[in-house]
Amino acid sequence: MADIEKLQIIIDRDACIGDGACVDAATETFEIDDEAKAIVREGSTDSREYILEAAERCPVDCIVVKCKDSGEQLYPTP
Repeated sequence: MADIEKLQIIIDRDACIGDGACVDAATETFEIDDEAKAIVREGSTDSREYILEAAERCPVDCIVVKCKDSGEQLYPTP
């Protein structure tokens, strides 16, 4: 099972400024759409490490990453 299938990624699109830092860190997981906002790509092959790094790099902290199984919030740390 790919890491993306184990994670829930939530993007606050109202807060997103389309900086692209998430795309730079996890190119298979994130992309910038036609509205200049980050979205999660289907079929990601990025590792959990890259996905968490992408969330950490967001300059406006609009990405939340949770474990699907446990519901634990992995980023940002609650």
